[in-house]
Amino acid sequence: MNPLAEAIDQLGFTNLWTYLGLFLAASLLMVWRLEALLDHGLEGTALGTLVMPYCSGLGNLIFVAIIAGRRGPAQEVLTNCLVNNVTNLTLVLALPALVWGLSLRGPAPGRKGGARAKGGTPAETEQKINRLSLLLTLAAVIFFSAITWDLGADGQLDASDGLVLVALFLFWQCFQVFDVLKQNVRQRRSFGPLFYLDLGVILLAAYGIYVSIDWLVAWLSARPGGFVSAAHLGWLSGWLMVLPNALLAFYYAARRRADIVYASQVGDGHICIPLCLGLSALVQPIAVPKFFETGLAILLGAAVVHAGCVLLAGGLPRWMGWPLLAAYAWFVGAGLLA
Repeated sequence: MNPLAEAIDQLGFTNLWTYLGLFLAASLLMVWRLEALLDHGLEGTALGTLVMPYCSGLGNLIFVAIIAGRRGPAQEVLTNCLVNNVTNLTLVLALPALVWGLSLRGPAPGRKGGARAKGGTPAETEQKINRLSLLLTLAAVIFFSAITWDLGADGQLDASDGLVLVALFLFWQCFQVFDVLKQNVRQRRSFGPLFYLDLGVILLAAYGIYVSIDWLVAWLSARPGGFVSAAHLGWLSGWLMVLPNALLAFYYAARRRADIVYASQVGDGHICIPLCLGLSALVQPIAVPKFFETGLAILLGAAVVHAGCVLLAGGLPRWMGWPLLAAYAWFVGAGLLA
């Protein structure tokens, strides 16, 4: 037992609600310090595509490690990843769009301690660059999903498939890192000491997330019957790990930062597909579930719809939230009722 879980046990607080609360508290702490990174050397799109995905997708990576360490069913990892990605691109983006709208146009937000753009031209240029970055990220979602679909066409993802997926992810991350560094050099921005301090706080929050997920997976695995049981471990864990993504989406949508909302949800998908799937397949083969093709079809369709909206409408119109909700309902029905 790790020290934090042991301390909770000694205090007599070992129960479901304690660990759910720990998961949400650690996730909120992470969101709080992610906001500070905007002032310490990261642009909004860079924050959404490079840092936030690892933070919001950390639970999924931890889930892969726990399942691999316990030699649990690898198919639950695939279910977890599909639930996470489809929920992000449909439900989690649809609800903020219906409430606030997700427009990537309009005045660019100012930065603390810096001069605002005069005349609007630099701001408009930055918005165009953000949209192009988002379109590239959506193109990566389409590419990764299509490759995964093809690799799983034989009914499983084995070690060689996993190696391909991990290699694709590493190449994509190298591209993202050099792009962020290039932008910082061009704008003469650097990562100050507070940037690394905030990363330390985020790592502390990550430890809390690990402890909570480890206990919750063990608790679910020990429940043999009912919906909340080991039979739906992939679905339940996927929904749980979407909660930090939803917090990010609603928080930044309320602040009219649609660029971060979009980039964080789309970028988070790369952590699940291809990284989580690739790592899990390297450990043990993954048999694809019956709704594998349906889930990927909805994921691909949603990515194409978002790309079209960003390109033609400058964001996600409010009315598009309803078709996305319908697609999510179809996904859940195909996975749980088939």
